[in-house]
Amino acid sequence: MPLSPQAVVNIAVQAAENRKALEVTVLDISKVSIIADYFIICSGRTGTQVQAIVEHIQEELKDKGMLALRREGFREANWVLLDYGDVIIHVFQGTEREFYNLERLWGDARIVGVPVNI
Repeated sequence: MPLSPQAVVNIAVQAAENRKALEVTVLDISKVSIIADYFIICSGRTGTQVQAIVEHIQEELKDKGMLALRREGFREANWVLLDYGDVIIHVFQGTEREFYNLERLWGDARIVGVPVNI
């Protein structure tokens, strides 16, 4: 049985935090966009840490039967996007995150606490 979007968020956030991701933010974009229900945004200090965060998120979700529909930016590791359908995960290096500032861009979205109620 597939995981709910909230369960995907909770697992991904925990996995990111296990790899010392910085400034983990979850945005509920369900009321402002049809592309997904949630964005998870977090940062790593280096490209290597960004890749470690991404790989750990993927491993933890794969263990629960969830495979990413798409992964972009992994080789460069400045901004990696993982698409899980209703949940889109953005893992940045700090300067890239500051430049794109998704939290401001999606300012109409509600920031939610984790764990997200299932």
